[in-house]
Amino acid sequence: MSDLHEELRDNVRMLGECLGQTIAKHRGQDFLDRIESIRQLSKSGRSDTDSDHSELLAALSSLSEDEVLPVARAFTQFLNLANIAEEHHKARQHTEFCNLDSDESYAQLVKQLLAQGIPSEQIINTLVQMDVDLVLTAHPTEVNRRTLIQKYDAITDCLRALDRDESQYHRLQELISQVWHTNEIRKIRPTPLDEAKWGFTVIENSLWEAVPKFLKHLDSQTRALLKQPLPLHCAPVRFSSWMGGDRDGNPNVTSTITREVLNLSRWMAADLYLRDIDALRAELSMHQCSAALRDRVGDEAEPYRAILGELRDQLKATQRWLEADLNQQPHDTQCPISSSEQLLEPLLLCHQSLLDCGMDIIAEGPLEDTIRRVACFGVTLTKLDIRQSSDRHAQVFEELSQFYGLGSYSAWTEEGRQAFLIKELQSQRPLIPHHWTPSDDVQEVLDTCRVVAQADPASLGSYVISMAGQPSDVLSVILLLKEMGITHNMRVVPLFETLADLDNARSCIDSLLSLPWYKQYTQGHQEVMIGYSDSSKDAGQLAAVWGQYRAQEALTALCQQHQTRLTLFHGRGGTVGRGGGPSHTAILAQPPGSVDRSIRVTEQGEMIRFKFGIPDLAVRSLELYAGAVLKASLAPAPAPLDHWRDAMDTLAAAGLQSYRGIVREDPQFVPYFRAVTPEQELTKLPLGSRPAKRKASGGVESLRAIPWIFAWTQIRLMLPAWLGSDTALQGAAAQNKLALLQEMYSQWPFFASYVDMLEMVLAKTDTSISAYYESRLVSEELKVLGSSLRARRDSAIEMVLKIKDQQQLLNAHPNIRQSIEVRNPYIDPLHFLQAELLHRDRNQPDQRLEQALMVTMAGISAGMRNTG
Repeated sequence: MSDLHEELRDNVRMLGECLGQTIAKHRGQDFLDRIESIRQLSKSGRSDTDSDHSELLAALSSLSEDEVLPVARAFTQFLNLANIAEEHHKARQHTEFCNLDSDESYAQLVKQLLAQGIPSEQIINTLVQMDVDLVLTAHPTEVNRRTLIQKYDAITDCLRALDRDESQYHRLQELISQVWHTNEIRKIRPTPLDEAKWGFTVIENSLWEAVPKFLKHLDSQTRALLKQPLPLHCAPVRFSSWMGGDRDGNPNVTSTITREVLNLSRWMAADLYLRDIDALRAELSMHQCSAALRDRVGDEAEPYRAILGELRDQLKATQRWLEADLNQQPHDTQCPISSSEQLLEPLLLCHQSLLDCGMDIIAEGPLEDTIRRVACFGVTLTKLDIRQSSDRHAQVFEELSQFYGLGSYSAWTEEGRQAFLIKELQSQRPLIPHHWTPSDDVQEVLDTCRVVAQADPASLGSYVISMAGQPSDVLSVILLLKEMGITHNMRVVPLFETLADLDNARSCIDSLLSLPWYKQYTQGHQEVMIGYSDSSKDAGQLAAVWGQYRAQEALTALCQQHQTRLTLFHGRGGTVGRGGGPSHTAILAQPPGSVDRSIRVTEQGEMIRFKFGIPDLAVRSLELYAGAVLKASLAPAPAPLDHWRDAMDTLAAAGLQSYRGIVREDPQFVPYFRAVTPEQELTKLPLGSRPAKRKASGGVESLRAIPWIFAWTQIRLMLPAWLGSDTALQGAAAQNKLALLQEMYSQWPFFASYVDMLEMVLAKTDTSISAYYESRLVSEELKVLGSSLRARRDSAIEMVLKIKDQQQLLNAHPNIRQSIEVRNPYIDPLHFLQAELLHRDRNQPDQRLEQALMVTMAGISAGMRNTG
């Protein structure tokens, strides 16, 4: 086994020593020695394959109610610090990534495309036309508090500074002490406004620096390889947000919240540009300028500072306008700066003047960075998506139809609903009466549509309809927006989530695009969202990924028939069970033609931090996204062969039957799930603003996909990501189709991506851990199911190894395998402690135990590098 990189080991050791010194100072050397003893027992238990961890278990069970919390905190914080060291190490490795000749680098990709005979003009045009929209979303199981995330970011800055300046060591100790003396778990849930502000903070602290750096690198490589510059207006990657707009099952997101977030986003954008303008005014002190700039500012000694001073005043006035609007105070009708063009015009005038006067090197400095930021972030920072469930819109029309004496809207046929909605969409009279008093839920839907209608179109993304299934689901939203006075054709996007909805997606969109009124409304562009989380929870990972693939294929072909451009919006989560995994791999595994210069992808909570929390890593992530979409657009993978497709149909059907046979049909499954995992206790965690369940009274079927994954991750069984795959792959092998599976793995990127993700998640499983939870928490009659599930997990591993023809998991990724192995001695005590705490708390609830239990959840999440 190869060693972890020496610099990474040194950083982990240094951070661990700092934490140890802090703990010893706070709780005494004896307590630190006890922590070290537990760690050594855990480590020796891992090295001895026959160990039953009896000594470790004895040490943990001897802890009193007052001792379990600090022990849990010690191991949790070490894992958080190890993550910081690993992220810093990755950033340090990628700082000079533009010189790396890896297959994933942008430079290498362009060379490959040129070698395939694709003209340089086509490559640059595709790059300019590309629209990669990363949609930042809040995370209902993001376990780390924002204040701790900020301290972790500061520790990262210290590590970066320590590479050059050893005097930062004292600051590092200070920050780690602050972390130790700060509660890991929030006392109250964050509000949707808090979540939106956190999203803005990621942009402020990382992406604001990363975006121009990424674009500058893209420009230099494009100049070198394609002999053309990247236009200043080009921003192949942009950002949207769901924070403050996603109200699906979240009663805390109201129309008032959405309105506040829209204004705060624009205020934050103005504030960041103000900082840029102040810095530019300090730099652009030159007196020589072009005739165009001189005509604009007159006889000014420092013309650049003069025009930038005007822009600064306009930005400040914009902030005052937004504050007045936010506080519902009197203000002018028109915002001082309401468009990117207003912001860009003086900046481009300065830029051209510097070029005209031979000061190219100055023009290409911070001024160009600000211009490129405007291209990416606009004046709104992000575009806000709205998401609401289809049944909430249907409720509006149900109450309206009853009010008008038209019968029950919900009882109408789909054809009847469509005819009614199209007629009203073409009508010149209002539909909603002035003196109508709807229910509170309906009023909230109307209020939201009114806020959307009144908002600046530039600040809005898409209106996403969850649980969409019929054309009327889309038409009803367009009609509600029209009734509230919207002046532009907002993208209204059906989200197909369950396997049945995915299978029906083509029929639904075909019906819509066959309606002349709707076809005209789309203006030649249709967006469709593909749900990963709920489809996997509904059908199992194997059937879901094939259902998603087939839906995308069908939609791509359909939109080509209708001469309509298609953008697919991928609702991918952080974990494999929710569509997670390396983004560039996933994009390259999509059906050919489905990524045609545009794609939207959700990025959630902790994954936002892991991918974009550090500027250098953010640059790398942006390059991977841009490169993958460029390659998928110009050189997509070939369509699957017919016998591969037949094999996937058989595998998916077998996986679906096997998965549902356990999750839906085995009467022991739900009691087992609730007994062996901390699913019930999860509801006590004050995590995201969104409830863990869509309905408070619902069972497992109403549980959101994220806590569903979270619960299985905590006990290291990861069941949602592999259940069904085990029997499906075994069945294929039993029918002498192993060679076919190996052929599919070696030649079909989609199947290779699926198997690699399966391998990754299985490498994180540990049946000895899940068996221990079972021994402490599950009744005898339910243990038969647990034993069966663990055996099935072993079968899944066996099949992955056979398909990949290797002896151990992650053979091609030894660093990832070792990262998991190195963390295990720190995670194991948290697992055993959590099982003990669950046992104690379920028998005799105690607030001290619950606090420690929450910390173990946070620690295991940190050690596993994911929650849900």
